[in-house]
Amino acid sequence: MLWGKRVADEPVEMFSAIHHSRAADEIVQRIETLILDGVLRDGDRLPGERDLAARFDVSRPILREALKELEARGLLVSRHGGGTFVTDIIGEIFSQPMRALIVRHEKAARDYLDYRREIEGLTAERAARHATPADRESLTRIVARMRAAKDADDRDGGLRADIDFHMTVGESAHNIILLHTLRSCYRLLEQDIFFSRTTVFSAPGAADRLLEQHEAIHAAILGADGNAARRAAENHIDFVIGASLDAHRAEDRARIARLRLQERHQD
Repeated sequence: MLWGKRVADEPVEMFSAIHHSRAADEIVQRIETLILDGVLRDGDRLPGERDLAARFDVSRPILREALKELEARGLLVSRHGGGTFVTDIIGEIFSQPMRALIVRHEKAARDYLDYRREIEGLTAERAARHATPADRESLTRIVARMRAAKDADDRDGGLRADIDFHMTVGESAHNIILLHTLRSCYRLLEQDIFFSRTTVFSAPGAADRLLEQHEAIHAAILGADGNAARRAAENHIDFVIGASLDAHRAEDRARIARLRLQERHQD
């Protein structure tokens, strides 16, 4: 929601009135901070010019000056007739040749999951110690989505909720560098660069176990138990590593079996 967040029961206005001594500069700084803090994300649309000027309590020419500066810095992009959006500030982490190279070598997938194990353990531990009531509410809502997706056998919905959960844990850690590092990491996950999430989710019993693991991370964060949150996050990645390896072995066995069948029935 771009109009403001709620912490406890108090509304927080994202685009509030500013001081007028250096109005354009302050607007630039305000929006930069929202992007840096992860409040505004790639692709988010800003309110319309009239509405945004009213919220900042500035004239439209001053607002346009600020937006033009943010566009020059590569943080915003205006689409004719479509509004103003936050640009893709993360971008492609690896070039296409590098992504193709990674896909061909299994070691890259192992290293990626090892990296995730370390960084997600740290992130969950920090989230348990720094999460606000609003963060905990967000996580609780996502876990409810995960349960609903599992009950409905909605695999796509479950995959989306899975990434949203981990991103929200990252936000709950309240460390800007960690947050944007994780966003880069999950962009690769969304693209299935290292392994097929669909294959992992399809393994027998995987849906139940994955939900239990996310619930354990959630419970530890709600309980402000940093050590338990780290262990739960690490256990989750350990399961993904094992499931990915099992899936790879199953695919390899199936490939070999098809080759044997083809060879034996050539005549």
